[in-house]
Amino acid sequence: MSGQQHAQVVILGGGPGGYPAAFAAADHGFQTVLIDEGEHPGGVCLNRGCIPSKALLHAAKLIHEVREAAEWGLTFGDPQIDLDRLRGFRTQVVGSLTGGIEQLCSARGIERIQARGTFVDSTTLKLASADGSTRTITFDHGIVATGSLPVMPGLFDIGDSRVMDSTGALQLPDIPSRLLVIGGGYIGLELGTVYAALGSAVTVVEMTDGLLPGADRDLVRPLQKILTQRFTDILLKTRVAGLTATDSGITARLENENGESEQTFDRVLVSVGRRPNSSGFGLEQTQVHVDDRGFIRVDRHQRTDDPHLLAIGDVAGEPMLAHKATREAHVAIDTLLEEPGQFDCRAIPAVVFTDPELAWCGLTETEAKAQGQDVVVTRFPWAASGRARTLARTEGLTKLIVEPAKQRVLGVGIVGPGAAEMIAEAVLAVELGATARDLAESIHAHPTLSETIMEAAEGVFGQPTHQYKPRSAKRK
Repeated sequence: MSGQQHAQVVILGGGPGGYPAAFAAADHGFQTVLIDEGEHPGGVCLNRGCIPSKALLHAAKLIHEVREAAEWGLTFGDPQIDLDRLRGFRTQVVGSLTGGIEQLCSARGIERIQARGTFVDSTTLKLASADGSTRTITFDHGIVATGSLPVMPGLFDIGDSRVMDSTGALQLPDIPSRLLVIGGGYIGLELGTVYAALGSAVTVVEMTDGLLPGADRDLVRPLQKILTQRFTDILLKTRVAGLTATDSGITARLENENGESEQTFDRVLVSVGRRPNSSGFGLEQTQVHVDDRGFIRVDRHQRTDDPHLLAIGDVAGEPMLAHKATREAHVAIDTLLEEPGQFDCRAIPAVVFTDPELAWCGLTETEAKAQGQDVVVTRFPWAASGRARTLARTEGLTKLIVEPAKQRVLGVGIVGPGAAEMIAEAVLAVELGATARDLAESIHAHPTLSETIMEAAEGVFGQPTHQYKPRSAKRK
């Protein structure tokens, strides 16, 4: 079957950049078509990433809380894990959200096509459906939102299903007795947390000298201390030199400053990063510029070098985060409407959904030191938080990175339960150019963890209410 149609706006990719772009375009009166290979919209994030992983992390957190409750006199016994029902919970969460997006597409009059789209030229896509049928669609404006893919180095791609990427790990094929996680970034630690809670002996191997490279070390330390107890081993400055499939498992050859060694695991999770999904879409038939890393070059309005095409999300540059893609979607539609919107965000929050959670936004202390920028850094330990005490979670920390002269908040970092929710206040503070005094003098409800932001701010120009640091001299 073949045919051709035309639309004002066509979006290639239905993830957290693509479908919000389609919604915004339709809301502004554009005839809109959303094209995606997946059976359901939502892209990797909703179907095979952010959402299913958070459902499983919630289950893992409950397991840990049940165990910790014994210290308070509440004993529930060992958890009985029904993998089929747990998979069902994950599937139900994903299904309800994808179903909601499908309904919103229909309500907005968006045509959703399940097909592989390949550019014939700057205003034409060839669509290939799973049943082998093809057709073409022409358009006035196109938005490329094809996302990213897990990196699987050839060294680890040995053709054995026991070697998984993040997509495979989220399927919960079983609970391996021994799991090797290659990569100490957020994906590896999140999924390692899930499997450890379910009963796997988890070993993490990271090439650098610390977990979560890029995050400030004082935020990582409380998490690493807890993961050291929950994981069987964390091997830093260690390289996996090769994997070999055997009847008894996957044997990993490890190299570090102590030499070489071998360990055998039932499964291996490769989580060494993601790469832009820009290959195989015919972009070479357009004027779009793709750099050596596979990212599409865009300006602050999400325009590519091709006047007919824009690009958003992971394929348009780092950071590869769903919420960054969604913001870029709205910028792209503003551009089509010739409105002044542009991607000029000062603070893109980063969140690691481990337990405890890490979250930060704006300038980090590590970045400030690397740039030689003079900043004031103030920290408030959660051991001094009443709410943290009631939760028996005092390992947390809230820190502010502040401009010395005007005390403007440049960045915020948080580690502790609920950090993912707390970072929103920090993003607003950085975006609006708020000062430490603005945060300190905004009344925060008591007792809450959000008070730690207020008290960290108090430490910039005075003493936090619940912390005392002796000063060298008193004011006259």
